[in-house]
Amino acid sequence: MNATERTPADLLRSALAADPGRPLVTFYDDATGERVELSVATFANWVAKTANLLQGDLAAGPGDRVALLLPAHWQTAVWLLACASVGAVADMDGDPAAADVVVSGPGTLDAARACSGERVALALRPLGGRFPQPPEGFLDYAVEVPGQGDRFAPFAPVDPEGAALIVAGAEYTAAEVVEQARADAPALDLTGPGSRLLSGLPYDTWQGLSAGLYAPLAAGGSVVLCRNLDRLPEDALAQRIESERVTATAR
Repeated sequence: MNATERTPADLLRSALAADPGRPLVTFYDDATGERVELSVATFANWVAKTANLLQGDLAAGPGDRVALLLPAHWQTAVWLLACASVGAVADMDGDPAAADVVVSGPGTLDAARACSGERVALALRPLGGRFPQPPEGFLDYAVEVPGQGDRFAPFAPVDPEGAALIVAGAEYTAAEVVEQARADAPALDLTGPGSRLLSGLPYDTWQGLSAGLYAPLAAGGSVVLCRNLDRLPEDALAQRIESERVTATAR
């Protein structure tokens, strides 16, 4: 482990330097049949573009609260790392009325309107598709993000001891996210490069976020992130575990 990796953004930079072409997040939605695989390089590019949108267009900075009203999804993972890159606080299922920015999926738009700051909507359609009609009062993420820059530099350095994540009522600094993710890795059977964890856990608890993103990233492994996994028959799950070369599961 690198002692200079003190924020989730540091972990992503190290992964990019080590092996940019390897898979990092493979996403399945078993309600729609969607499958998306993102290499470290592709994921990092999405993070850079999203962080530029967050910092530049949405004027978010260190300490600002970003309410993420989003399910376990590859785009949610991107937003978590974008917040970490800017130094903003990612508040999972947080109160939009208390947030500086809200990022909403299609099912929580009414609740998201309580945010008096900037509002972003994600259609969560396959391949990152747009809304057929943009929701009133929201920026459509799929419209706004493609034109953002492919490289990101924060206006202010990210403080590892600053608040970075709120989930299930608990607050974590950036350093605590990294430390806890590293501590979780052995129990999740993440043993280093080549480890591949299939997670069907939601993103509304630390356990779900750790298994579904942070611990695989900290361990140098990858995650097969499954939404609506309860709809997949056991024999099909066994086939997925084999075909995706899964080494451990969390569900």
